[in-house]
Amino acid sequence: MDSIKESFEEGKEKISEEIAETKKNIGEAVNKGVSKTKSFLKKLSIFLLIAGIISAAVYFLYTNWTYSEGTRTGTLIKVSEKGYVFKTYEGQLNLGGFDTNGENGIIGNIWNFSVKDDATYKKIQALEGEKVTLHYKEINKAMPWQGETNYFILDVDSKE
Repeated sequence: MDSIKESFEEGKEKISEEIAETKKNIGEAVNKGVSKTKSFLKKLSIFLLIAGIISAAVYFLYTNWTYSEGTRTGTLIKVSEKGYVFKTYEGQLNLGGFDTNGENGIIGNIWNFSVKDDATYKKIQALEGEKVTLHYKEINKAMPWQGETNYFILDVDSKE
């Protein structure tokens, strides 16, 4: 009877040791997998961050790329500071003549523009109501903090 009891105890110990070893092996495998997953996620996060920064830089370069440069002459109708969050300088120039619109018929030929800097804004503001030539550049797309239009005034000349 004692031999059966000893045999049973030995079997119990052997099974306990095997279970402990199996738990240890499973724990090591899980820790190794977690470590690999963390490493992968860290690399993926860094890659996505760098890709996002590069994408944003390329987008800003594209939007601010000068599409055209030139001049427009007409009567300066208005120039004002506008905006709820981003205050920008906006203006209108009457180019003369008329334009036809299918809905409203004949309308004045008005050109809208934006001004980036204070010095140019003050020069334009002093010439309001006069005939002027505006030197401008057109960019691909204006950001909300730049202005409402894609046309930015670089300089102004009075024609009177």
